[in-house]
Amino acid sequence: MSRNDPPFAPAADVAFQVRHPLYTPEERLRRDASVWTTVQGILAPIQFLVFLISLGLVLRCLLTGQGLEAANASVVIKTLTLYTIMVTGCIWEKVVFGRYLFAPAFFWEDVFSMLVLALHTGYIYALATDALTLEQLMALALAAYAAYVVNATQFLLKLRAARLDYAAQVLRARERAGQATAMPTRGLAA
Repeated sequence: MSRNDPPFAPAADVAFQVRHPLYTPEERLRRDASVWTTVQGILAPIQFLVFLISLGLVLRCLLTGQGLEAANASVVIKTLTLYTIMVTGCIWEKVVFGRYLFAPAFFWEDVFSMLVLALHTGYIYALATDALTLEQLMALALAAYAAYVVNATQFLLKLRAARLDYAAQVLRARERAGQATAMPTRGLAA
């Protein structure tokens, strides 16, 4: 399987293949040089903070029936941060991989991101049209947030894999150069 093959090859074919690094050397250079990498690094923790605050407000509303306006406003703000990180993430993906979405390295993360977007957008639609009861609306917000947590975990695992790939590449390069030393461990715990 080459880097450009779809990520859904039959299991029998994949079982005997070595996993390719997340980034080619050229993609890593583009990633490291892109301002969009920094933008994503700033927006991701902001979105997570907004999520935590909103989750608290949604749970409070669902459990006590109080704070509906605050809960709704927080989900709208969370949705706007999601849209922002998705647009900037698409730009980042274009800069690094040459396509706006579904680059093989992030294919499944992008697929799941579409579900996250659909659930958040469904909340906005239901809020604007009064299509759901309070309980249904808050349940939809929680479903959107559960999907967001899964998607965020996908991305965190992918970032960890990229760090491990890079450390392995450095080690192989040192071994080839006859300078094998202990594998770098700084920053690999995440």
